[in-house]
Amino acid sequence: METRSNHVLVGAVVLILLAVLALFTVWIARLNGTSEKEYDIFFKQSVDGLNKGSQVAYSGVPLGQVKEIALWKKDPQFVRVRITVKDETPVLEGTTATVQGSFTGTSTVQLDGAQKGAAPIVCPDQNAQNRCPFGVPVIPTKPGGLGALLSSAPQLLERISTLTERLSDLLSDRNQNSIAGILANTNRLTNALADRGPEIAATLAETRVAIQKAGIASEQIGQLAGTTNLLIAEDIRPAAAKLTRAVDAAQSSMEAFNGAIGDARPGLQAFSKQTVPEVGQLVHDLRVMSAALTSVAEKIDQGGAGALVGSPKLPDYKGKK
Repeated sequence: METRSNHVLVGAVVLILLAVLALFTVWIARLNGTSEKEYDIFFKQSVDGLNKGSQVAYSGVPLGQVKEIALWKKDPQFVRVRITVKDETPVLEGTTATVQGSFTGTSTVQLDGAQKGAAPIVCPDQNAQNRCPFGVPVIPTKPGGLGALLSSAPQLLERISTLTERLSDLLSDRNQNSIAGILANTNRLTNALADRGPEIAATLAETRVAIQKAGIASEQIGQLAGTTNLLIAEDIRPAAAKLTRAVDAAQSSMEAFNGAIGDARPGLQAFSKQTVPEVGQLVHDLRVMSAALTSVAEKIDQGGAGALVGSPKLPDYKGKK
């Protein structure tokens, strides 16, 4: 009987201890639930090295861990990572998440980018299904770290392969011969320039002198231009003013001459219509009178003064014998 009683007592004590342990575990779980917050992160890249229980750090400070990793059935391109962080973690607007890899093979979730005074990331009252598809706030991601480098490794390797092929084509035998010819020509040109160094130096010196002379000539041309402007201002402009006054005076004289011609035009018309015919008749009469006087003078010369009174003397008639 005593042995049975001992076994019952030991069993009762064990059951009590198990109950206390279960209560303590529930209390710890509730305590942790009230001091931690959950967030979802949708990575569109490889999360290799990230496991359940991996560390979550904010600006390098460990503040949580990864709770769940799964593919998003709605879009398998994304990997949904559920994290839990301490309640005092400043997950504010502007916070982003990245997968930080390491050469040891393990990865962590890094949070950073929060802005001072920003509002915390929460599920909105409206359109909550799209913003929080699994009922917890979503932290946006940004590519970076070793994970982004590893995720872009295939594209990087492809580009390196393409670059290698192009370099192989560039360094073919034909192109190498062409490059060798170009280098040989360059060497010959360099040697020729070295041989002509004194001539080139002399040419540069002459060019420098020519440039100096050109500068002096430009200054002289500027001075000549200034002198020309002064000459125009002092001599040509007064002469031009005098010429203008002379032209104005000639114009006035021409206008006065035109007026005089207009005034004399009626007299000229009367002279041409009346005086000119009378002068013509006078000249005719003078011609007749001159002819008559000429005839009288001839008579006087031939017959004397009596020839003007008597009849002309008949010639002597002699008969035939």
